[in-house]
Amino acid sequence: MSAYSLPRCDKEGFLLDLNDWSAEIADLLAAREGLLLNDAHWEVLCLIRDFYQRTEMAPAMRPLIKLAYDAWGPERGSSIYLMTLFGGSPAMTAAKIAGLPRPTNCL
Repeated sequence: MSAYSLPRCDKEGFLLDLNDWSAEIADLLAAREGLLLNDAHWEVLCLIRDFYQRTEMAPAMRPLIKLAYDAWGPERGSSIYLMTLFGGSPAMTAAKIAGLPRPTNCL
């Protein structure tokens, strides 16, 4: 796999092999979503990757908001903040970019 090609993904764009994920792959996945990752994005990605390591689940929207709220308080722990970073479906988009499976209960 070259630095410019994505590993195999499912039809929704989630990695088929979670071990294929890296920071470089995250940048490519983000670009496919029309995003350029900055420090705020990376904070969320690290938060949900840590959550996944502990629970083996990618957080859906409500758990993601609670995680962000507990970690950073009300200003950054809100759906509005997460939507400004990841668009209309923050939990699903962030999980995809973080190399995690599709969160359950995400439309």
